[in-house]
Amino acid sequence: QVQLVESGGGLVQVGGSLRLSCAASGRTFSSYGLGWFRQAPGKEREFVAAISWSGVTPYYADSVKGRFTLSRDNAKNTVYLQMNSLKPEDTAVYYCAATVVRGMPRRGYEYNYWGQGTQVTVSS
Repeated sequence: QVQLVESGGGLVQVGGSLRLSCAASGRTFSSYGLGWFRQAPGKEREFVAAISWSGVTPYYADSVKGRFTLSRDNAKNTVYLQMNSLKPEDTAVYYCAATVVRGMPRRGYEYNYWGQGTQVTVSS
């Protein structure tokens, strides 16, 4: 069992930056792949980024590639999503998720555990 708690969301202006954190409980954190998803009002949840248990070469959605950086610190049971050059279309609730599926799955149903979400609002 893994419990995930996101933090770091907030209100930021266009072009600004935020760093989201996802703290996980559980002794086997390092064995899980981790992903971030987001859901804007009236839209379906979409994949943002994923990282494998080893933390090597994260995978990003095209919409955030070059602006977002995903990393993990297994010693701290935490995964980070650094978001730079934020745009209004990045406004959404961001969710952290953990998976036992190998690789870096991009579909929500492949994830076993989810956090409660943190709101990110980018104002123009």
